[in-house]
Amino acid sequence: MIIIARFLILLSLVGIRSVCHAADIPCAARATDRAKQLLAFHFGPDDRITVDKSAKRLPSLRNPEDPAQSYEVLEVWGYIYKGRYRMRFIYFNSPASSCLLMGEEILEYARP
Repeated sequence: MIIIARFLILLSLVGIRSVCHAADIPCAARATDRAKQLLAFHFGPDDRITVDKSAKRLPSLRNPEDPAQSYEVLEVWGYIYKGRYRMRFIYFNSPASSCLLMGEEILEYARP
């Protein structure tokens, strides 16, 4: 019992990152759709663009303007031919507006 309690405390301290399908996380479906649009925006329309169907929830971010609010961060991977791209989407969720896109980033995984 003590081992299980220690394990749970360790997991909460480390900050669990979960990979879930789009239906499991609010805004995940929007993030995967937006990922394809973001790749097409940067590289033009290409039939070789593919995007993972899963999104990874990352630790939330505090709103720098209002520390009482936080943003949800979702990570999605996309591919064009041999290129691999990590995209992160930052959403604000509230009862008035769900899945409001506040920011996005794209980073190519490559060795220059």
